[in-house]
Amino acid sequence: MNILLVGSGGREHALAWKIKQSPNVKNLYIAPGNGGTSKEGQNINIKANDIPELVKFAKENKIDLVVVGPELPLVMGLKDALDKENIPCFGPNSFAAKLEGSKSFAKELMAKTNVPTASFKVFDNYKEALNYIKTQSFPIVIKADGLAAGKGVIIAKTLEEAQKTLTEIMEEKIFGDAGDKVVIEEALEGEEASFLAFCDGKNVKYLPSSQDHKRIGENDTGPNTGGMGAYSPAPILPDKKMEKVGELVIKPIIDYLANQGNPFIGILYAGLMMTKQGPKVLEYNVRFGDPECQPLMLRLKTDIVEIMQACVQGKLDKVNLEIDNQSALCVVLAAKGYPKSYPKNMEIQGLDKLENLKDIIVFHAGTKQENNKYYTCGGRVLNITALGKDLKEAKKKAYQGIEQIYFENMYFRRDIGDKGIEKLTTL
Repeated sequence: MNILLVGSGGREHALAWKIKQSPNVKNLYIAPGNGGTSKEGQNINIKANDIPELVKFAKENKIDLVVVGPELPLVMGLKDALDKENIPCFGPNSFAAKLEGSKSFAKELMAKTNVPTASFKVFDNYKEALNYIKTQSFPIVIKADGLAAGKGVIIAKTLEEAQKTLTEIMEEKIFGDAGDKVVIEEALEGEEASFLAFCDGKNVKYLPSSQDHKRIGENDTGPNTGGMGAYSPAPILPDKKMEKVGELVIKPIIDYLANQGNPFIGILYAGLMMTKQGPKVLEYNVRFGDPECQPLMLRLKTDIVEIMQACVQGKLDKVNLEIDNQSALCVVLAAKGYPKSYPKNMEIQGLDKLENLKDIIVFHAGTKQENNKYYTCGGRVLNITALGKDLKEAKKKAYQGIEQIYFENMYFRRDIGDKGIEKLTTL
């Protein structure tokens, strides 16, 4: 098989690493890829959002399967364009991708299908939104409706903070057109978990739970990022609860979209808040999480290409998902200053010390390769990911791996996994 993987982050390196292990793969192309993906396949200089060029490349290179990493090309209609050329794509069409592309669409769909979520209102008028928040108790959550690279959700603790947030999103357009509409909802209390499922339009297979660490600072402080680390499983959502939770938050959405003639194919990701009243959906994503994908790829034992083919062919019920019962943990090494402005082009040292290890894998995110050396070129630079018999051991190995790596202005959180480890000691 010839496979084209779209994207350039740590998630895409993890997917490339897993796809390469399949005996069914002849050629793997990554567009545009990064410094690390070049070890798994051939990087192609096409941007992830250049739909015409991606389709052209897929046609010319007889691609048998296109795997889409990030959300933007899906929302823009990459699958729809590939469908016209009869090229199979692992990822939903643009209608189903609105689950992530429009928070108001997702919330209204949850309301229609009785999926548990926070109470909410949608506004496209700044003054009306401003008047509404004056009637609310705090904290409240304000979300830009469109895609904002994981940074469009703000928890406002006071009226002043909420007013400032609305002004920035709707008037100053800090997220561009994504802020034309906002969703304002109640703030839920509890602990978050990431719940991902493979979908073939009708059938679903659940991946084990994971937990992301969104904020830049330790103890979940500071601004939101794309994710500073993740681990799997998340003790807050044990395996024995997966089917029940899936019936609540995944199946109703899959069934509804199938009935609408837009079957969901790919990965459906429910971001959950585990509240005292039970799990409630914070948001849906229509692709693997980044960095949740990284620990999940270490735990997935089944050939991922077989799973993806089954999803595309509507035969997911014939596949058995085999999962390693060990735990996995990923720590993101970032450039100091991220998620705001940060330096680039810093040489990365020590990667050779972690090559060919069985339990510690380095996935590249914001890196580039020049003359056999690696340099930083993004905010999130590397993902040090480790397997261990439990979370404690996986954490220990990941941080031991970090000790071998150096680049100027390197920043990382030291508390990834602590919440899960603490929960395990109290269970």
